[in-house]
Amino acid sequence: MVTSLPPREHPPGSEATGAAPAAPHPASGGGGETGDPGRRGWLPWALPAVLLVALFFVLPFVLNARFAFSAWTGFRSEITWNGLDNFRTLVEQDLLTNAVTVTVLYAILCMAIQNTVSLSLALALQRTDRVNTVFRSVFFLPTLVSPLAAGYIWRGILDPAGPVNSFLGVDWAWLGEPATALLTVAFVDAWKWSGLITLVYIAGLNSVPRELIESARVDGAGPWTRFARVRFPLLAPAITFNVAVTLVGALSAYDVIAATTGGGPGDHTRALNVVMRQQWGQGFFGSASALSLTVTLLVIATAVPLVWWLRRREVTG
Repeated sequence: MVTSLPPREHPPGSEATGAAPAAPHPASGGGGETGDPGRRGWLPWALPAVLLVALFFVLPFVLNARFAFSAWTGFRSEITWNGLDNFRTLVEQDLLTNAVTVTVLYAILCMAIQNTVSLSLALALQRTDRVNTVFRSVFFLPTLVSPLAAGYIWRGILDPAGPVNSFLGVDWAWLGEPATALLTVAFVDAWKWSGLITLVYIAGLNSVPRELIESARVDGAGPWTRFARVRFPLLAPAITFNVAVTLVGALSAYDVIAATTGGGPGDHTRALNVVMRQQWGQGFFGSASALSLTVTLLVIATAVPLVWWLRRREVTG
């Protein structure tokens, strides 16, 4: 005779199969948890930076945007809305168009010169030894010099009666001739900042796995092939940073240009910030605000698509 067993009782909340109830994941919010505390821990540390950016960048930008569309000068006490009159006046005086052209051309020259020189120096100084360490320090020293001081130093060096012409045996006003003024100022800016850009490229080169380089060497790849096919593609993050920094910095340049040429000869080096300073000094505060807004919009319109494209290339190659 077969005796049937009584049905098994299951604890509340469990299935009839006898499986134990799943414990709630700490990060899922179950069991009274409010989430991973580490996900909220960054907020107090980021708050001071957010406040500083909002106070010294966002707020001035918003206030300046209002003044860019206002009739505000040093010759009248009231400030009135005038729409696009400030921009229209700057275009009619051939100040805005020329300044945008000079600024963009100057930024391209600075970006090209700085990245070319810095990458070449990084390749020469990549290996860490005593000699290279000394040269890294020497090339980094100009970064510690004030941009205005660097501009005044090179203004004396490049003077027609200065050491450059004496060494080359020529008589040429490097900063006074329209053909060479903008290019010369771009070289001065490159001298000022190439040390920093070089260190970024050295860090990028040292992050390339040695196994890949050795494999390419074993496969018969020469120095140029190893650089073009192995090292250069893996430098994409460093290239993204350096190109963005040099381009954005040159778009907002003022101090080196002011110290070397002051915007001359004529208007050949008169970038946006130089014209803005001149308009402000002449009492046309509304026009100066319009030029400042133009610089900001130009930087945003250039930097955002450029960084997006470069970051995309890091992934797609």
